Parts: sequence; C-alpha cells; structure tokens
Amino acid sequence: MKTNMKLGIANLMVAAVVLTGCGTNPSGSVAPNQESKPDAAGAAGKATEQAVHVFTARHYEVDTKLFEAFTKQTGIKVNEIKGTAEELVERLKREGASSEADLFITVDGGVLNYAKQNDVLQPLQSAEIDKNVPKQWRDKDNSWVGIATRARVIVYAKDRVKPEQLSTYEDLADDKWKGKLLARSSSSLYNQSLLASLIELNGEQQAEAWAKGVAANLARKPEGGDRDQAKAIAAKIGDVAIMNTYYVGQMLNSKDAEEVKVAQNIGVFFPNQSTTGTHLNISGVGLTKHAKNKANAIKLVEYMTGKEGQTILTNGSFEFPVNEAADKPELLKTWGTFKTQQLDFSKLGEHNKKATELLNKAGWK
Repeated sequence: MKTNMKLGIANLMVAAVVLTGCGTNPSGSVAPNQESKPDAAGAAGKATEQAVHVFTARHYEVDTKLFEAFTKQTGIKVNEIKGTAEELVERLKREGASSEADLFITVDGGVLNYAKQNDVLQPLQSAEIDKNVPKQWRDKDNSWVGIATRARVIVYAKDRVKPEQLSTYEDLADDKWKGKLLARSSSSLYNQSLLASLIELNGEQQAEAWAKGVAANLARKPEGGDRDQAKAIAAKIGDVAIMNTYYVGQMLNSKDAEEVKVAQNIGVFFPNQSTTGTHLNISGVGLTKHAKNKANAIKLVEYMTGKEGQTILTNGSFEFPVNEAADKPELLKTWGTFKTQQLDFSKLGEHNKKATELLNKAGWK
C-alpha cells in the first residue's frame, strides 16, 4: 500500500522505533516462541537450521497451536516475532538482506498490499498452495496467499430486533436506527476497510453519505473493540452493531461466562445479500524477500493452507477457512453460505486514505 496506510494507522509508525534492533512485541516483552536476533557469527547457522522465522501481526493463540502441530509433524521449528503490521514491514525494509524473517503474516487485504508495494515480499509459488487456496484468495502476482477470511456483519439484539428489519450496510444510515447503532471508532482498520469497499463499489459520494448517516445514528461515542459493541447491546445501550463474525464465535466459546451470555443473545445478519454482498476481509501470509529458510517456509504455508492446518485454524479462531476441505466449527455451518463482495483486496489499501478522511469528516470519532 502507499503512504495512505500510514495515515490510516497514524501512531503505529512511531511505535516502529521500539523494534529497532530487537524482536519484541509492542509492550516490549519477548513473544512466547521468539528468538533473539543472531549475531554475525551465528548468522550462517541460522540459515541452515530446520526452522522458519515468522514476523506476524496476528496475535491469536490458535496460530501458535498450528505452528506447534507443524513442528510435531515435520521437525521444523517455528519462531514467532510479533508486532503490528506496519512495524514489521518497516523492520523488514530496514534490515534488508540481513533480516531473519522468512514469512510475514497479517490481517487485511490493504495491509498485505502495503507489504507488497514496499518490496519486502517475493513470489510464493507452490502447486500445493495453489491446490489448497482458490484463486480469489491469492494475490494475482503470488506476493501473498490467504489463510482465513472474516465477514464484517450486522449483529442485533434478538429480543428487540427482528432479522427482517435488517437488509444492507447502507440501511444503517437510515433515521430508523438513530440512537440504536453501535460501532468501534474511525481509527479501526476494520471500519476503514469496510468504508473503502463501499467507496470502490458505490463511489465516493455515496460512501461519504453513508459514513455521515452512521455517525448520526450512533447510540454513543465509539469506544472499545467488537466485543464491547456486543456487550453494549446486552446493556441496551444500542440494538444493532457492526462486528466481525469471528468475535461471536470466540465469545460463545469464551471462558468468561458473561461473554458467553452476551453472545447467546445476539443474532448475526449477513447484509447486502440482494446487492453487492457482505464485506469480507482476509488474513494472509507472504514469503519475505530475503527468506533464508525458503523451502521450510513454503512447507509451513502448505501446511497452514492444507486441510489439517485449516481445520486447526478455523476451529480455534472461528474465521472462515480458505480451503473448503477444512472441518469447520458447527457455528459456521449454521450460518450457511452467503454472498460476498467481489473486489480486489488491494482496493482496500488504495482507498484507505480517502476512507479515513471521510470517516473523520463525517464526525465518526
């Protein structure tokens, strides 16, 4: 992505300085499976050991479980270095050929395109990966491949809203939802990418009108993450919210009894089924430009996108698998199939700057 992604997440570039010469997450602590950066004397050994070094902006426990399963099967160790996507891309650029990273993993099609445009990736080519992942979930130049998708939907209070009252994202701007709508802030990449998709599909003018209508209908000033919007529905602060589907699955299977109760009382609605389809975003992986363990890295991606890896991933994160051979959780099966937006994921990055401008202009704080 171009410099517009930096504007979409303004504070992250400042945090990148923290990562200079180290392998820490944003809090400064060492990631669970992380190794310290090797000195020059040990660099040659690193290049030949049975390992894969992963720079990841995903912070899900299931990813680590998936890596452990891969290691158990192959003997190849997976070392995670965690951070935000922009921090990790900047580190890849800064370290160049001396980087220890073999794979880059992140969420959002726009961010994947950002890594591609910053020339930190090389083509990821494998007949096995092509068999596992349909073309629609792969970059046209093989710079990255999808590992999971997530739908951004409308969730609603089952006791106060009927599904037939819901229809499209655009309808959320209607006055009938005034004081009833909940959403996280305009700084959320999820919301920026949703609006970016509407810019691509409906045009800038309609997208701006939608952002203004949503901002006017908000039941409160945006705060918290997606789980907090669901909790606000339970507290009767609002009746409907914009939320990613996988959070519903995670809440229903939470160790927190209150989260389970909240999730049991909200319904999931896939909007725009008769028009452009529900907004779908992607998690993906790319092979770094200077990968020193290329063969092992490709083996890991083949495993991640194969039936076993995809089953582990979807049952742990409740994201949708990119490989239809995966055994999905029963919850995802109950949602059935749904029509999705058809657009190039790179457009989410291309329109990010404009989407951020429109959100701020609309008063969507």
